[in-house]
Amino acid sequence: MNKNKIFIIIVTFNGIKWIDKCLKSCGNYPVIIVDNNSTDNTISFVNENYPLITILPQTSNLGFGKANNLGISYALNQGAEYVFLLNQDAYLDHKTIENVFSIHKENPEYGILSPIHINASKDKLDKNFSNYISFNNNPSFISDLILKRNLFKVYSFPFVNAAAWLISKECLLNVGGFDPIFFHYGEDNNYCQRVIYHGYKIGVVANSTVVHDREFREKVTLKNTDKKNLKNKETAFKIKLANINNLNNIKVYKTELKKLNTKTLKSLIKFNRREYEYFNILKRVLKKSFLESKKSMSVNKTKGNHYLKILNK
Repeated sequence: MNKNKIFIIIVTFNGIKWIDKCLKSCGNYPVIIVDNNSTDNTISFVNENYPLITILPQTSNLGFGKANNLGISYALNQGAEYVFLLNQDAYLDHKTIENVFSIHKENPEYGILSPIHINASKDKLDKNFSNYISFNNNPSFISDLILKRNLFKVYSFPFVNAAAWLISKECLLNVGGFDPIFFHYGEDNNYCQRVIYHGYKIGVVANSTVVHDREFREKVTLKNTDKKNLKNKETAFKIKLANINNLNNIKVYKTELKKLNTKTLKSLIKFNRREYEYFNILKRVLKKSFLESKKSMSVNKTKGNHYLKILNK
């Protein structure tokens, strides 16, 4: 394996808490950092302590998808055959990439491969990751683990979050990069939908792990009309509406609209003005999401290096 053909891409945003441990775990692989206009000393720290790492500093926060697209494009233009997307708060084991890469060489039908995600204490699975590998998504994996059967090298799933993804160049040239209609969250759901649509598989490699250091973060309770809450609702709508595997996305839109109309009517009957206004706002968010999703689907159903700027394919 030529390590110079696998580029690790890390999007940073005020990541000083994790970045040293993250970069130490990357070994001798070439690393590209795309910094989303951090206001802490992430960039200066990397420049001082990791001078060989390429940093692509941005003047604004592009979000996860657009920033990764810049890193992916840069890597492919430098001759990468694979990219490994790694969160700033994630740490590789010393053989993670090597193991995942070897599985892809044996199973090239996989567009995305990911190691098993564990928590910072290394005593449990990452909470969200455990939901993605549930019985409903693959009945064999959990059963094989608990019943101590011989594990397969790789297990197929419809989705795994993008904290640690190995993506092949072939997949990138046919599926493209992340869809810019997503800012932060949802872009990996959408990408997995597109990977499956274009005939690739998504897998979890059983003999590899990555630490995702996020379980002790403070949870924030959002009010209905908070901008962040409305953005989350918009993301949820787009995940459904921009799914190119749906046979009838107009029907999906009408179903969501019907639910909101019902809630709007109930709030009117209860004379709950606040709820009534909120559900009307959501209907506007839904319509906006549907229009954006229609345009994105027309692009994403075709094969190509969409959203990436590649000089030499």
